[in-house]
Amino acid sequence: MDQPQFGQRLRALRLGRGLSQAALAGDYISTGYLSRLESGARQPTPRVVAYLAERLGVEEAAFLSQARSATLAIVLASVTSGVQPDSAERVAEALRLDDGRAPELRWQALWLLAGLRSDEGAHEAAYALLTELLALAEELDVPELLVRTCTRMSRCLRVLGDIMRAREYAERAVKLSTALALPDRTAALHVLIPTEAEAGRLSEARRHADLLCALTEGAPGTAYVEALWASATVSMRQGDYRASQEMLEQALRLLDSHEDLKLWMRLRLAAASLYLQSTPAQVAAARARLEEVAPVLRMIGSELHQQEMLSLQAHLAFEEGRFAEAQELAGRIDDSGGRLSFRDRLRIEVLRGRLSIVEGDTEAGIAHLQRLAHNATAAHNLELAAEAWRSLAETLSAPARLRGMSARPPASSGTDG
Repeated sequence: MDQPQFGQRLRALRLGRGLSQAALAGDYISTGYLSRLESGARQPTPRVVAYLAERLGVEEAAFLSQARSATLAIVLASVTSGVQPDSAERVAEALRLDDGRAPELRWQALWLLAGLRSDEGAHEAAYALLTELLALAEELDVPELLVRTCTRMSRCLRVLGDIMRAREYAERAVKLSTALALPDRTAALHVLIPTEAEAGRLSEARRHADLLCALTEGAPGTAYVEALWASATVSMRQGDYRASQEMLEQALRLLDSHEDLKLWMRLRLAAASLYLQSTPAQVAAARARLEEVAPVLRMIGSELHQQEMLSLQAHLAFEEGRFAEAQELAGRIDDSGGRLSFRDRLRIEVLRGRLSIVEGDTEAGIAHLQRLAHNATAAHNLELAAEAWRSLAETLSAPARLRGMSARPPASSGTDG
């Protein structure tokens, strides 16, 4: 009987029967000794193994049979039935100990942990988990699992900046879900649309966005709201700012904060971002959305949301001519943990290049923006590359105007940044 596997299996069997340590120990062994057995600190003797098997009503082989998978099942049951701060670490440890005898259970654990890592902003760690998850989904040969894994892999790769591979996985998910008429088709379309838009395939993105809206209109829940959000993003990329704003405002009106407060928050952050990317930037609308979302973000926002908020506040300050504040806000963005997406990281770097030009360090600012444009092109993100070049041209064309704005009284952003 190897430890700690024996102890883990013993504890799982005891808890499964609703027994306390005292009830299982009986008169033959002490609860302290039983506790040390369960923790793996003591090695069981053959007599103790026989005694415990009899008390639990199992064969001695039960302590060996799928001991690690049983531990994984217990951990999954525990972390999915209640909010726990150490959920990710517990699942990761259970996966490390798992012997792989129950691939369906392992898939579930990998899926859960990949989601937790993504929520933390640990995108590289999530990618490693998704790679194993994808291989396991193909081994299990369950179409629904394969579609969902490809969809999540696409989302992760887009965040990491690998647009080409993100689009390939999204296309695979859409084709398979469409061919088999799976309900996961809408989720797959959601990840395909932004990858097409960022790769410069705007006509395909428009077609898929229209399809997504048609599929979800009238559907229960938030599906149509999210479809409008995706469609508004495509319209903004196409330069149709009026249509983009109309769809965004419709989505904002339709979504009740009581229905999904986290989505309510994310949608307003996204709206502020799109308003600031319009030409010209719609600063009043962006400021209103940031003011609206700030109290909610303080209550339920993650570290990733806090970083996104700082980035948007910095962009807003720049557009309003508050350059010193924009510089200070940009300096507070700490993405050492890789929480921000490739797109958000590049956009804040574009802002830093523009600030260099406005503050008089023109040569360094130009070099910085040119390097960012080349990096985006190398990543096949043509939309981001175009934004970097456009920002460079706009900043160089009106440096005197921009410098003059810095003398104006600062406008209140209404946020606590």
